[in-house]
Amino acid sequence: MNTYTKFKEYIWLVNTIYQARSITLAGINEKWLQTEMSEGIPLSRTTFHRHRIAIEEIFGLYIDCDRNNGYKYSIGNRHVLQENSMQNWMLSTLSVSSTVSESLALKDRILLEPVSSGHEYLSTVIEAMRRSVRIKVAYQRYGADKSKDLDFEPYCIKLFNRRWYVLGHYQKTAPSDNVTDDFFGVFAFDRIRSLSLTDIKFTIDPDFDAEAYFEECFGVVVHDDTMVERVVIRAFGQERFYLEDLPLHHSQREIARGDDYTDFELTLRPTMDFCNCLLSHGCHIKVLSPEWLALEIFEMHAESARLYGIDAKGFYE
Repeated sequence: MNTYTKFKEYIWLVNTIYQARSITLAGINEKWLQTEMSEGIPLSRTTFHRHRIAIEEIFGLYIDCDRNNGYKYSIGNRHVLQENSMQNWMLSTLSVSSTVSESLALKDRILLEPVSSGHEYLSTVIEAMRRSVRIKVAYQRYGADKSKDLDFEPYCIKLFNRRWYVLGHYQKTAPSDNVTDDFFGVFAFDRIRSLSLTDIKFTIDPDFDAEAYFEECFGVVVHDDTMVERVVIRAFGQERFYLEDLPLHHSQREIARGDDYTDFELTLRPTMDFCNCLLSHGCHIKVLSPEWLALEIFEMHAESARLYGIDAKGFYE
């Protein structure tokens, strides 16, 4: 059995048990025999347990057996598949990939977004993280005439808006007093012109928590001195339902509801990327607080109107 076939079976098994919540091996086999993968051959107990071990090693998901309840199997750490975890993202991506690959005859009727940019560096950065070695990159920021050579410790990677980013830890020495300070920088993969591993080892700070580092951020903007704020927005019409299904931030919660609107509260740093997100919703979202953010979004809308030769201020007086 080739690797691709095995992965398809792992994904199918996880999805089947997850959807059933609790199911016997006989129940699994009943569903298995309804798939083309089975080719009419039942899933043996030995193969099932080999798959259980592989799924734990690859995805970090535990398939538990409740012997007191008719030997029923369930996902032991089910919560992992209900949160923004790597296991959830990886399993979802592989599930979609497997489904689409089996539907090539419908390729003209399945429309996808472009793959995330800069992904060709992903395996190299992950290898550096695994080996705990610094990486050397030629990095060209937007607007720069040429790239700049950098080297840093890759602490974590993050996918945001179809772009991969690496959080790099490095040190700067002030020339006046030779004091060395720790710095972090977020670097977009699509701005990297070349990347290579070094032989310089590093030890990651044992107190570093990647999720906690970005917890208060909307995306990847971290170091612009924007303070954490309680933000309240009002979504009108159909937009309120979209935000219920796809929250803008993990801190989002509903705090009020009207006939044609819903108010949501978020606690985060309202950085420029968050402002741009609010602008993308146009007239369907209004900022209620804080006042400075409402004014800033108003001014950005007004500036957009002025690009069309319209005096936006006159509309609101």
